Amino acid sequence: MKHIVIIGNGISGITAARNIRKKNDNRITVISEESPFFFSRTALMYVFMGHMKFEHTQPYENDFWEKNKIDLLHDTVLKVDPNQKSVLLKTGKSLQYDDLIIATGSKSNKFGWPGQDLDGVQGLYHKQDLEKLTKSYKTIKRAVIVGGGLIGIELAEMLLSKNIEVTMLVREKSFWNGVLPNEESAMINELIKLHHIDLQLNTELIEIKDSGTGKVKSIVTSKNEEIECQLVGLTVGVTPNIDFLKDSGIEIERGVLVNEFLETNVANVYAIGDCAQHRTPTGGRKPIEQVWYTGRIMGETVANSICGNRSDYQPGIWFNSAKFFDVEYQTYGWVWAKPKENEATFFWKSKNEFKSLRLIYDKIGNHILGVNVFGIRLRHEVFDQWIQEKKNIEYVIDNLKTANFDPEFFKHHEAEIKNQFDKSTVCNLI
Repeated sequence: MKHIVIIGNGISGITAARNIRKKNDNRITVISEESPFFFSRTALMYVFMGHMKFEHTQPYENDFWEKNKIDLLHDTVLKVDPNQKSVLLKTGKSLQYDDLIIATGSKSNKFGWPGQDLDGVQGLYHKQDLEKLTKSYKTIKRAVIVGGGLIGIELAEMLLSKNIEVTMLVREKSFWNGVLPNEESAMINELIKLHHIDLQLNTELIEIKDSGTGKVKSIVTSKNEEIECQLVGLTVGVTPNIDFLKDSGIEIERGVLVNEFLETNVANVYAIGDCAQHRTPTGGRKPIEQVWYTGRIMGETVANSICGNRSDYQPGIWFNSAKFFDVEYQTYGWVWAKPKENEATFFWKSKNEFKSLRLIYDKIGNHILGVNVFGIRLRHEVFDQWIQEKKNIEYVIDNLKTANFDPEFFKHHEAEIKNQFDKSTVCNLI
């Protein structure tokens, strides 16, 4: 019987463990330093806001693991020795493995700011971040969030729910404009300000000042403004959590380097999820993807390989979804901040609501390439099929009603969108 050791109990590691168990009776050990049991990371904000308890974030009962013969070990891996096929733990134990899966996720970025290790400076990624914020929020009058993006918005919403004033520093000229086209980025700027957040664009963090007791007193911005605060939320992205692999012989760059089969340069060692860096990314994807569903697919893929059915990683067509306060966001296919040379774009925005639709299509073939939508739910499977089948833009416009996920709850905008598209097509022909 083989022993399969999985480092990390996030969606990638646990998906691998469950799928391996479905296929064989090999011994499985999952090691995690963050929490004894798997939980939904995206639910942390709702625990803080009082909408659910932490135990509600665990999709499996605690006895699930014993019933399925998956050993959970709450410990920290200090070192991996591929020559001995062993992992050294903080408690002093050493575990032998036949196959090793590295699924250690990410950690919040820090960029060497003076004062970044003071009490009151934290990210929002781990269970420990939630615990720290839960203990301290009653003493916080103002918080400064450094960085935009989805985690920054989540943290802002959490703090606002506790009546904490929020300043947000974004170094770009508009929120998330490295991801969103100008119109959508401007719309989110407006939404942020509507929630009484002090949004400071083109502004960077220079220093975090000490109160004299090791706690945050204030921050200084690139505009030489000092802002008093009791919390600094670092949401400037994350980086793979792989420091323990240095000098292991396993090749790393920003993440753990893997091929299309999620194999490292060392036999019987795999890497999946946020910590994996693909040597040859597929279909325009980034080498490192910190997305829930790709982590799940990687877990399924590596389980197949370990169980004798060597499989390559096939993530399919890109998609993502999130919320900006009460405005839902979905994207399917590829929508870049600035269109590529072969791309044409159609954009519609509701006049009085935070609702918009952007369709990207090929100038020559006229087929759909991607969609961004805010405030209206669209059916994932419909757009996934349209993009795969290269449906032309006119077909997509004429059949938008088919893609509407909640027609009984959302005001219909299909006619208005089609009318604007028809007018823009006529104008382009003139």
